[in-house]
Amino acid sequence: MEFGYSTAAPLLSGWSARFTGSTMTSLTGPSGRGKSTLLYILGLMLRPTAGHILLNGEEVSDGGDRRRSITRAHRYGFVFQDAALDPTRTVLDNVVETSLYRKASRRDDEARAEELLRQFGVEAPLLRRPGQVSGGQAQRIALCRALLNRPDVILADEPTGNLDPITADLVVNALRQRADEGAAVIIVTHSPAVAAQCDVEIKL
Repeated sequence: MEFGYSTAAPLLSGWSARFTGSTMTSLTGPSGRGKSTLLYILGLMLRPTAGHILLNGEEVSDGGDRRRSITRAHRYGFVFQDAALDPTRTVLDNVVETSLYRKASRRDDEARAEELLRQFGVEAPLLRRPGQVSGGQAQRIALCRALLNRPDVILADEPTGNLDPITADLVVNALRQRADEGAAVIIVTHSPAVAAQCDVEIKL
């Protein structure tokens, strides 16, 4: 696989890897090596300039925006360093935002969202906005969003970078549990402690 911006030299060139279910993989290495970019390519948010992304043997990177959005909503979960919550929407709406793309039951998704929020100790009222909760609470909300649809793949970009140790452990343990349930979990991290908890480390 290859990826580059504009006329610059490719950021990723001749790159290939296989990520398997029931496995937590860390992507490590110095800043600027393309770790986050790789995560966005794997998550179908960027297209590789050469090569393909296969999910269970199915090519998923060449479709149009709508097809890739539907694939993401059904089969992926994302955890970003800054939570990436929509500030205009409520806590509950942020967790269930993929329901529309999946054509899922809003009622069922809301029930699961409330269950996850309780499980991870999110005490903020469901109708609050992200700007009204702490950073740790926001990251827990983002984690609930990622886990909502029991995804085949979870992509996490420095998910513990801005967190206190207790919340960081909660996030990593939740990702570990999802991997144990069969998902492929891929984590970009600069933390040796997080990388040590993964089954595989890939250095870029």
